[in-house]
This record gives sequence, structure tokens and C-alpha cells, in this order.
Amino acid sequence: MMQDVKLTHGSVSVYTVPTDAPEADGTFSWDSTTMVLVRLEAGGKRALGYTYADSSTAQLATTLLHQFVLGQDAFDHGAILQSMWRAVRNLGGTGIAMMAIAAIDNALWDLRARLLDIPLVCLIGKVRDSIPIYGSGGFTSYTDEQLTIQFGNWAQQGFTMMKMKVGADPGRDPHRVSTARHAIGDTAKLFVDANGAYTVAQAIRLAKVFSEEIVEWFEEPVSSDNLIGLNQVRSHVPVGMDVAAGEYGYTAWYFRQMLDAQAVTVLQADATRCGGISGFLDAASLCWAHNVPLSSHCGPSMHLHVCCAVPRAIHMEFFHDHARIERMFFDGFREPVAGAMSPDLSRPGMGLELKERDAAAYLV
Repeated sequence: MMQDVKLTHGSVSVYTVPTDAPEADGTFSWDSTTMVLVRLEAGGKRALGYTYADSSTAQLATTLLHQFVLGQDAFDHGAILQSMWRAVRNLGGTGIAMMAIAAIDNALWDLRARLLDIPLVCLIGKVRDSIPIYGSGGFTSYTDEQLTIQFGNWAQQGFTMMKMKVGADPGRDPHRVSTARHAIGDTAKLFVDANGAYTVAQAIRLAKVFSEEIVEWFEEPVSSDNLIGLNQVRSHVPVGMDVAAGEYGYTAWYFRQMLDAQAVTVLQADATRCGGISGFLDAASLCWAHNVPLSSHCGPSMHLHVCCAVPRAIHMEFFHDHARIERMFFDGFREPVAGAMSPDLSRPGMGLELKERDAAAYLV
């Protein structure tokens, strides 16, 4: 049995990668994605964890790393996590503070599995061998041709579910949804994500319109902070259409409020935001208790092992930007096969190694 495995080294790096085309959703546009990556070392093993966040997150992560992590026993994970939570009390325990904690927590999970020389999914407790994914893109900035090409390519690769952005131009959204349906055919599942752009009345009306193209998933039809509004939309969407939200949840208390309000039929959680894999497991336990399905938001490599280890997980988001970055940055990136991803059980931890030379081109 390992004893006193001190965390001896740690670092925080920031990488910013330009998008491969202009991107936008219902309420925001962007031209780059930033990854804040934490590396830890203990017992001769090196591990990594990351979040997708503003570069300012790195400053807080560095402070937490040096004040509360380094010098501690790597297996005192719970105590380290508690100390970080207490440290950000006066900063506000959401947003940047929780994303900084998430990057460190994810690295701690990876490190413990590597110290034990087992895959992370086995440390948590494997439930399934693989998890379905849905292709996520279809940005509101895309032309009909770009949307058709992206979704058509995913369909050819065996993806059975795809999600597009809506909300920037509600009057044009029915046409765009029809274009997407034509691109993927009749059998693939089509999801839409409004990123909170609609009013309750708009969302209810458009849900009925979207159902004509067999849309089965309506994500953030209104702001995820508007739990009453989400409940109203959920109560009026056509039968067979899920209402999903939760990507902006940072704490277990927020997820509990969302479930208690019956705001969603599927809860989303993001381990790069909600305090890491530890917070994701909290969300998974709440889903178990409420008998509600769980889906991960973005960062497919970060969620692969944990989604194969929680019973209520139904699928993961294969977000275009993050899949592109993780494929470039990590040796060990798992390519989807027949619309699903599976952990590599021959590699310890998350099975990821940073491609230092490739990533260096984007180092901030």
C-alpha cells in the first residue's frame, strides 16, 4: 500500500487555439478557445487535468496549487478539495474560482489512477465499456452549406446524434433545422441548443415547429438561471422532446435546485466547470436520486472515463472545438467508433499525454 505520496511538482499552462471558422450560438460569438492545463507530479508519476476557461483562471489555479496542493499527499484528495473550496469562499464559489479548482481536481484524479497504475474508469468503478456521443456544432454563423457538410460528415462517420445551435435569428431557425435534418437523414437524432436565447413563449412555439423535423432535444431554450421558465417550457414541449440544461452549474446545490424545480428532463454537467470530476460525481449522484438522465457538456476526453462509470449517463457531447483541440494536443485521444467512445484500458489515468511540441505553438 502506498504511503505518504507527496505532491512534489505542479504547473499551470495556458493555450489559446483559433477556431477553424467564425463561430457563434444564440447569444455569443467567438474566434478562439482557451485551455488552462494543470500538471502534477507525485511518486514519480506525472498527471494532467484541464478546463476550458479564460486565461485569468490560470492565475488563481497557480495560487491554489502552491498554497493548498503541493506538499500534500496525493491520496488526501478530499482534504485538498475541501481546502480549495474554503480558500475561494470570499471570491465567489462559481465561475473562474470553480473552473480553477476543476482543473486541479481533474489532475488529482488522473494522478491517483496513475499512481495505482490503473485506468481512471476502473478507479471510479466501471459501469459500461463505452458511451454514445453526439456531434455538436452547427453554429449560427455557419452557412447552410457549412452546416450540411459538417453534419453530413458526422453521419458518414457513424454518428447517430447531432446538435446544432439556434437562437441568433429565430425567424430563420426553422429553415436551418430543416437543412440539418436533410443533411443527416431520417434515422439520426437531431438536437438543438438555444443557449438561453429565446423567451418562454418563443421556445414553446418553436418547440412545436422543431418537432416537425423530429427534434428530440431542446437545450437551454431559455436561460438556465430561469428555472421557472425552463419548467414552463418543459411542461409544454411535444411528447418525446427532452429539455436539457446544467452546463453552467458550478455546484451540487445548483444541480439540486434545477432538479427540484423539475426544470429539465436531462441534466447536463461539465467536469471542467463544476469543480472537476468530483463535482461531476456529485451531479451523477443527484441524477441517481432523482432518476434523471445525465449528459456531459463539452470536453469529450475529460468526460470519457467518468461517463463510463456513472449509471445515469446516457451520452457525451463531442463538441467540434474541443474535439479538434484534444485531437491536436493529446496522445491517447480516443477516436469515436460507430458513434461511441471507449476508454483505453491499457493506459493508466485518463490515458492522455500532452504533445508538447504540437501544443507549444498555442502556448500563451
